[in-house]
Amino acid sequence: MLVWLRSQLSPLIPFCAMILPGAVVRVTNPSDIYYGYQGYVQRLSRGKVAVLFEGGNWDKLVTFRLSEVAPV
Repeated sequence: MLVWLRSQLSPLIPFCAMILPGAVVRVTNPSDIYYGYQGYVQRLSRGKVAVLFEGGNWDKLVTFRLSEVAPV
């Protein structure tokens, strides 16, 4: 997710929302089976993110590339 911020030094500065453990993210890769699902970030490592999906009586931890998820 890219947001443009204004500052005194530059008219427009790109600002990317940070993804940290505990953040809620949505899968944005349309070719992925989890496309559109929302989950909690468990950990980040080397450009990958582990996302925990919870649904009633099941929990699933799935690893995605950082480019495949976006903060909600």
